[in-house]
Amino acid sequence: MPIDFHDPRNAHTYDTRAADPTWVAAITAIVSLEGRRVLDIGCGGGVYTRAFAELGAASVVGVDFSAAMLESARTLCSDLSQVTFQQGDALATGLPDASADLVYERALLHHLADLSACAAEAYRLLAPGGLYLAQDRTPDDIQLPATPQHLRAYFHERYPRLLEVELRRRPRSQEVVAALTAAGFTQIVTRTFWETRRVYATFDELAGDLRRRVDRSILHELNDADVNDLVEYMRARLPEHGPYPDVSRWTLWWGVKPA
Repeated sequence: MPIDFHDPRNAHTYDTRAADPTWVAAITAIVSLEGRRVLDIGCGGGVYTRAFAELGAASVVGVDFSAAMLESARTLCSDLSQVTFQQGDALATGLPDASADLVYERALLHHLADLSACAAEAYRLLAPGGLYLAQDRTPDDIQLPATPQHLRAYFHERYPRLLEVELRRRPRSQEVVAALTAAGFTQIVTRTFWETRRVYATFDELAGDLRRRVDRSILHELNDADVNDLVEYMRARLPEHGPYPDVSRWTLWWGVKPA
């Protein structure tokens, strides 16, 4: 069964880590956060909402459709006065026009059926000159082979049906570019980068996260016996001793709302 983001049992699935320096480097190479008004749409557990605030944003509003996720995000960011959260739909947030300098959406597009409506809402929310920045995996990203660093590909290697799920749901790069163009964005850029999700000191740490399906919605397509089998499959293919970096390739798309 796909993950139920509204289930309180999954509330802390996406709040167990901090944004990695590989992500910080990729984002700050595109845009300066100092003094910016940021909307983090599809914020989940608030990991990147927090990161934007720590990078100097004047205000950050995290938006998610799941009350359970927002509860964990509020806890994660409770010490940051410039951070607020609002429940809302990515296609109709209910936030005011031109209320942001940056709209960011990470790992959201593959959950949406209407990329054009998503881009149009982001365009509405941005002030003139504002930047829309989306991050997701494309079919090309997810079909890269497994390595001791690219751990996620072992999921597809062991269970090809998971790759079939991914290929059905992941956005094609040209589709995202077309949606941004139709919404009115200019100076559109596409770029790939490798983000380290987390570095595990031991295999048991990695195995624990896999069994709890932490930060990996695709594993909700497997039952517990399948996940345990996957853990042993990966154990047999990874080095006996850590560390175990969990690194994946992502695609970034961004565009500017004309001034």
